[in-house]
Amino acid sequence: MKSKASDIKIFSGTANLELARNIAKSVKLPLGEIMVSRFSEGEIRIKINEDVRGRDVFLIQPTCPPVNDNVMELLIILDAFRRASARRITAVLPYYGYARQDRKDQPRVPITAKLLANIITVAGADRILTMDLHAQQIQGFFDIPVDHLYAFPVIASYFRKKKLKNLTVVSPDVGGIKMARAYAKALNADLAIVDKRRSGPAEVEAMNLIGEVKGRTVLIPDDMIATGGSLVEAVNALVKFGAGDIYASCTHAILSGNAVQNLQKSVLKEVVITDTIPLPPEKRTAKIKVLPVAPLLGEAILRIHNEQSISSLFNDL
Repeated sequence: MKSKASDIKIFSGTANLELARNIAKSVKLPLGEIMVSRFSEGEIRIKINEDVRGRDVFLIQPTCPPVNDNVMELLIILDAFRRASARRITAVLPYYGYARQDRKDQPRVPITAKLLANIITVAGADRILTMDLHAQQIQGFFDIPVDHLYAFPVIASYFRKKKLKNLTVVSPDVGGIKMARAYAKALNADLAIVDKRRSGPAEVEAMNLIGEVKGRTVLIPDDMIATGGSLVEAVNALVKFGAGDIYASCTHAILSGNAVQNLQKSVLKEVVITDTIPLPPEKRTAKIKVLPVAPLLGEAILRIHNEQSISSLFNDL
């Protein structure tokens, strides 16, 4: 797929520079030159070091931890592009932070996912490219076009090559049924669901299982792993129901707190993640497999630039 190198520009903030470099490499374009530094008191300083007037600009900046710093950096860079007269600015957010606060489920709480959408739009974004939002309705929080990608093709392809026998795909909750069904179809596997009740914002107690896993290999796909508590509870429940080897996958590996230790101590055979969020060396273990999503994001960027379909990338969903 061809594009005019003089018309499209790809830039990156500091949130996941390695992913941005890989995306640029996949589309055979250089990363744009941008200065990101700090003033003495800690305020973020931005300068675009090349002409973007009339260009189709893509800014790669997942709002991953440190979330507030990366969000502020995103907003300032968007403002810089807007004031530099870029023709169109697409905020490429492989991971969208604050997505778990997507509704008023208690009195006197904010809907932060909507607030962030408003701020990003006001800052200058004309379009959003993101991946595996925690809640589908977040797409509707934006008053600008949103292209929503899925890591499903990348992860499903990896497990297809493993040729796992007697496989059952288990949805970790009712909300993940659609994605689990897509994996089950792609891998020619059975489907089961863990029925769980949440006892707190980060505490989950797995209760029941809908389906059969006894003596079977299990795959648990999810959109993110934060502390790993929810996943470990689901794994423990599956063990009680007689499951054999258990694999897990997620798009966004936040891995906060003792998540890596929790996963390492669990009976999980392998945890497959993507590189939407950078994984520091101290969190890399033999049990964690990282898959690249740069080619998928790069293909989507070119399709947006050339006004071509994005949905055709996900015909199996």
